[in-house]
Amino acid sequence: MADITIYSTTICPFCVRAKQLFKKKGVDFTEINLDKQPDRRDEMLAKSGGRRTVPQIFIGDRHVGGCDDLYELELDGELDPLLGL
Repeated sequence: MADITIYSTTICPFCVRAKQLFKKKGVDFTEINLDKQPDRRDEMLAKSGGRRTVPQIFIGDRHVGGCDDLYELELDGELDPLLGL
């Protein structure tokens, strides 16, 4: 199964939706909460090509993007293969 990393903030509804989808699929993920670890924002910016919004989601080495991008992969049937399901 691929490693999943999600950069988030505490009150972001899009972050909640993205995490709910991963939980529904039964996959573990690493959450980096930028409210609690603000020093990791530069890391997120570098990895995401300068994107500042959250969530920023990574599956393995692939930058998926945000919540809408994640759900688009799901609708297109491309998420499960990325997750190794």
